[in-house]
Amino acid sequence: MTLAMNEILSVSRLGLRGDGIAQTPTGDVFVPYALPGETVRAVRDGERAQLVEIMTPAESRIAPICPLFTRCGGCAAQHMSESLYREWKRRQVETTLERAGIAAPIADIVDAHGAGRRRVTFHARREGAGMLVGFMVARSHDLVAVPACPVLAPGLARAPAAAQLVANRLGGSNKPLDIQVTASEAGLDIDIRGHGPAGEKLRLSLTEAAERLDLARLSMHGEIVVERRPPQQRMGKAMVAPAPGGFLQATAAGEDAIGALVLAALPAKAKHVADLFAGCGPIAFRLAERAQVLAVESDKAAILALTRAASTTQGPEADRQRRARSLPPAAAGARAERLRRRHPRPAARRRGGAGAAAGGSQDPDRDLRLLRCGQLRARRRDPDRGRICAGWRDAGRPVPLFRPYRARRRLPAREEELRPRRHP
Repeated sequence: MTLAMNEILSVSRLGLRGDGIAQTPTGDVFVPYALPGETVRAVRDGERAQLVEIMTPAESRIAPICPLFTRCGGCAAQHMSESLYREWKRRQVETTLERAGIAAPIADIVDAHGAGRRRVTFHARREGAGMLVGFMVARSHDLVAVPACPVLAPGLARAPAAAQLVANRLGGSNKPLDIQVTASEAGLDIDIRGHGPAGEKLRLSLTEAAERLDLARLSMHGEIVVERRPPQQRMGKAMVAPAPGGFLQATAAGEDAIGALVLAALPAKAKHVADLFAGCGPIAFRLAERAQVLAVESDKAAILALTRAASTTQGPEADRQRRARSLPPAAAGARAERLRRRHPRPAARRRGGAGAAAGGSQDPDRDLRLLRCGQLRARRRDPDRGRICAGWRDAGRPVPLFRPYRARRRLPAREEELRPRRHP
């Protein structure tokens, strides 16, 4: 067993998660919140250490904007200068590409902070006689109360107080809760997880809390308790009310940036576009302003939100936006097989043009493996948002996940079958 020791360490570089790395005779030691070029005193426990004192600060160190930084585990880079932050994020992308065996030019980082985060998840649990609401301490199950968070958008200024009131109404269950709060154009949208089914008395109490807080919507485990106003988000020219607890890009600026990159990668003469894993339509509605879009999504709640928004969107693009369908992966594969048999030659190849696929990724490591397995070549990778733009050598074949069809092989019906096989 390795005992904790107080040591003086010289930090040489940053790790992929933002920890400072010090080289020692016994191996690398990871020191959270330390920066390259610093000499620090730390309590070491094996390969990890807890920062005690910064003896020689680096020039790249700046004052954090939050007084809870280093206590709250929500942020990891507030102490980094802009130049160091950009270098660190770029190196993350370079390392990911190298591990996937893919060579591609890397564009400059895109600042997607905008007005701040528009969604946040608070954790709540009983502490003594009351409910404690806040964020987890880094690498710990402890909670730290967060009365305010400077990285949140102005629309979430009331979020900590709203989460506290809602947690107080649910404190009788003694269960740990996750309270997701999203800023919408109609007000706060709250979804509660971890409590389980709510009885009639509790639902009435939550409805009264929603009235008191002037919430747009309050739901539990995706089931709406009360909706006073549709919690709409602007996506292109459409107004969409996402499903309760549904996924949104953390910032509106990030969604706009991804949409602009996908539109820039779309061929000018494209008439038909498939948006795979479309969610509630943040990219599909932007694409629909230029082409006819098939939105494919296996989450029924998300595709229902997209369809409802498409049916109410006004303007010349409305007819194109209404062409949204929900296809589970297996059905999508079967449909692709039928289309392939009807049109065995790739459409792009018949026209003599080069096809292309543009993707926005929430899991870059996974999608890079799929990209490599499907014989796709990355042309551009943008740091910070995990975007991939790729050229497709067998464009025109309507197969899911951009995986080229191989003769006499059935298309994969499950995601597990898309994982690349290891070759000796």
